[in-house]
Amino acid sequence: MARQKQIINLEEILNHPQVQKATDDTNKELLDRRKYSPPKCDVFAKPYTVLRQMDTYRFELDKEAEKQLPNIIGNSVQLVEGRDALEGDGAERYEKKRHIGIVFSGGPAPGGHNVIAGLYDAAKKANPQTRVYGFLVGPDGIIENEAVELSDDLVDAYRNLGGFTMIKTGRTKIDTPEKMTLSRETCRRLELDALVIVGGDDSNTNAAFLAQEMLADNVQVIGVPKTIDGDIQVRDADGNVLCAMSFGFHTAARAFANSISNLCTDSSSDIKYWHICKVMGRVASHLALEVALQTHANMTLIGEDLADYTDKERLEKAQKQDRSDYHAYGMTLRHLSRVICEGIVRRAAAGKNYGVIVIPEGVLEFINEIQVFIIKLNTIIAEYNQTHDKDFHASFPRLEDKLEYLRRLAQRSREDASFKLWHTRDDDLFNDIPAFFQEGLLMERDSHGNFPFSQVETEKVIMGLVQDYLNILKEEGTYKIGLHKSYYQKILQSAGLDPAQYGEALFDNYNTDGPLIMKPAIISLKTLGQELENRGLIQKGDKVPPAVEKIYKKSMPSFKTQIHFYGYDGRGNDPTRFDCIYTYNLGLTVFSLIAAGATGQMAAIKNLEMDFSRWEPLGIPIAPLMHLEERKGRLALVIEKSVVDVDSIAFQVVKAHREKWLAATPGVDHFRRPGPIRFTGKSEEERPLTLELNAIGATDKQAGAGKD
Repeated sequence: MARQKQIINLEEILNHPQVQKATDDTNKELLDRRKYSPPKCDVFAKPYTVLRQMDTYRFELDKEAEKQLPNIIGNSVQLVEGRDALEGDGAERYEKKRHIGIVFSGGPAPGGHNVIAGLYDAAKKANPQTRVYGFLVGPDGIIENEAVELSDDLVDAYRNLGGFTMIKTGRTKIDTPEKMTLSRETCRRLELDALVIVGGDDSNTNAAFLAQEMLADNVQVIGVPKTIDGDIQVRDADGNVLCAMSFGFHTAARAFANSISNLCTDSSSDIKYWHICKVMGRVASHLALEVALQTHANMTLIGEDLADYTDKERLEKAQKQDRSDYHAYGMTLRHLSRVICEGIVRRAAAGKNYGVIVIPEGVLEFINEIQVFIIKLNTIIAEYNQTHDKDFHASFPRLEDKLEYLRRLAQRSREDASFKLWHTRDDDLFNDIPAFFQEGLLMERDSHGNFPFSQVETEKVIMGLVQDYLNILKEEGTYKIGLHKSYYQKILQSAGLDPAQYGEALFDNYNTDGPLIMKPAIISLKTLGQELENRGLIQKGDKVPPAVEKIYKKSMPSFKTQIHFYGYDGRGNDPTRFDCIYTYNLGLTVFSLIAAGATGQMAAIKNLEMDFSRWEPLGIPIAPLMHLEERKGRLALVIEKSVVDVDSIAFQVVKAHREKWLAATPGVDHFRRPGPIRFTGKSEEERPLTLELNAIGATDKQAGAGKD
């Protein structure tokens, strides 16, 4: 009997409370996040704060910074201190009505909304009449006077949430007289007392120039360090850490680590894939290092370590021949592929033809020949644009056009000895690399003149070389999968064959412990048959026994990869508790700097690597951090990016565990499960593992100093 079709009333279904709850934009986790009130540093428990000049910190000043930023180059580190009362008219100045503008600049980073929340709460607490404006879509909002006044409802809707959704972000720089004039006009119209710029190294550089320019207008400018790459870390000239990590790093690293940990689980379950995981980090490998600690991936490349590499064998060979070999210093692309192959082959020999490799997106920048190409091509493109007043990529749209232009430059070098930018040797080497990588190296630079590593298939370049070399090793018979002796014996016994008799023919190590490795000479069914014939196990013309053929096929590896990129997903993640607390206190610090009249300072929290009770809010002078660096083919004042210190405890710990985490032995892998970012509960870690490990050295130093 046909089943009668049930007729539903869609309107009733859609109005059902359970349906409305299931399809609502909010959920309990979101509500819990919004309600969470981050703890405040002790100094903010007082009704007022003041700034104390910390002249104990020393900076080496760049002459050009002194010239271009004369009014803020003399700024000192300012420590925020709490006060129950202020002398004279101090309380009146602290509590006066203000107009404050805040803008996000550059890519999103988890925790940005809490910077706004901390600033907003502190400003409104000091004076409810204070108005806080959020400039829309980044610095363009300042230039075009596009802003929204922040309200309780708007700020509350985004507390502890990821992204920069509240006011959006953009990458425009206020770097011309015209843009500066428009920005000053916007500040006048809104009667701003202070402007807060939340961004990376370029954005905080911009903040310094704005502070210098707007000093005459009595507009204070405060920067806030933001970048998931973790490459804004501030030390003074004596190595004292003032800001251990920019906000957003911990969240992004944890988000990447959780996804990569899932791939570790998948890899060790399906046992047939190598997962190649590229993580953000164009200039520095901090994220890759943190992910290594979080996941214990089988192999993790650290760019700074590669740059520090020395080929000792080449050096010894050169010394014996009484000559210098400068190519022995620094990792080459070919040698890097060999290092990766070695790990893959060793794991295969242990019976593990699978694994996980973590690669920072900027790893190629640490490879000698690639770094030279990037520097030269950056200069060639910049000089062409400047000389011809045309865009290089518009003038040469096809790869063939670009290569022809480079050939002409090489020809010029042969005719003009003074032209050294692009030699014939450069041209020959460049033409040896794959076309897709040539295209990548010649792609359009970003708005800051940087090479866009995130758009280059770094993993494809490296793994292409790895695949080629593995094929060679396979033909040589040195890339084989190790087999458990018990499995081998079971298969042959079930076919009525003597495992020991055939084992002597198939394996060099049959009578030893460990996985069985098929002889190097056996690389095909033909060579297998020949070996069995030589041993008298089969007659000429006979087929290889099916059981033996099965064992052979099990021993022959197939290198299969799955490629993954982790970047935008992590920077859009809801922040960890660490980043929620960090950024909220950064916002409170921003207001303390404004209330005390500071300008040209970067809000920061000292002792991030320590327990929360030891955190110290402060203002770091931006101008003394700046130095000349080449950008777009020209020297410009910028804040130096911080790279991984290969002498740090965190890196040395990872280096010491490389062999263990490679796990190129029979038995279990040593993968770590960091778990998702839960926010609620008590299992969330307190700070990045890199900071936790590096704090050991800092704590030991302080303990030692206390004994003196």
